[in-house]
Amino acid sequence: MRRLAHLRGDIEGWRELVRRVDDALELASLGDKALQPDIEHELAVIEEEITRREIKAQLSGRYDRGNAFFAIHAGAGGTDSQDWASMLQRMYLRWAEKRGFTTEILDMSEGEEAGIKSVTVSVDGEYAYGYMRAEKGVHRLVRLSPFDAAHRRHTSFALVEVLPQVEATDEIVINTDDLRIDTYRSAGAGGQNVQKNETAIRITHLPTGLVVTCQNERSQSQNKTNAMRVLRARLLGLKRQQQVEELAQIKGEHIKPEWGSQIRSYVLHPYQMVKDHRTDYEIGNATAILDGELDAFIEAYLRYSIGQAD
Repeated sequence: MRRLAHLRGDIEGWRELVRRVDDALELASLGDKALQPDIEHELAVIEEEITRREIKAQLSGRYDRGNAFFAIHAGAGGTDSQDWASMLQRMYLRWAEKRGFTTEILDMSEGEEAGIKSVTVSVDGEYAYGYMRAEKGVHRLVRLSPFDAAHRRHTSFALVEVLPQVEATDEIVINTDDLRIDTYRSAGAGGQNVQKNETAIRITHLPTGLVVTCQNERSQSQNKTNAMRVLRARLLGLKRQQQVEELAQIKGEHIKPEWGSQIRSYVLHPYQMVKDHRTDYEIGNATAILDGELDAFIEAYLRYSIGQAD
């Protein structure tokens, strides 16, 4: 029923666009110069709506319309990379806020001096996964390090994972006998209740070795529920990756190791530039991008991905 409602909404949106085009053509056929400004304004609105719908038409994957999880992991580079992971977290939270999405930090491991070692966040909103999947991969930062006494230029890396939120379906069956569930005290902020009681959850999926932790909630049961949601998403991601690798072996394709190939570089020194290495799209205003203005990069990737589709 939810899918049917979405389809009805999409169809009605296209019908309304056709009506607007017909009305604009009818006005133009009158040849009244006084109506010219109104017609031009309407054409601009129609073009903007067509562009928006073209992008949404590319979000036709099974999970594209649904919610997402994203996780950020600091790479090699010590404190600089942990700080970079924290900057990426802020960037995505700002982007989600601007889009009207709801976010919740499910688990976070803070760095020793600054930044974060890793963080897992849920993003709820229509097409959250469809848009966010463009961000999956390694992100590279070049800047003058604020943690280097000599203020030298450093390069930092962080890995961004993006997974769809999936319901408990037959596609992903989790046998409780395959799980080891440990409880422990939260290491982060959260009030006395979090510190005194073992509310944090660690779930290990024994057949795959996947480990999921969650410590944000004050309730152990809530943390367990969220951890199971993330585990289900990771198992789906693992299953899909195995399918891609099997298909690539059949076709004789080479699969690049994800960690070794960055998808985007953010340069803050000696000049400002953000460049996506998949699409070659680049912008000189790195500050705006780090403040959450990501839509141009995401849209460029969605257009690029059509050409990569088999």
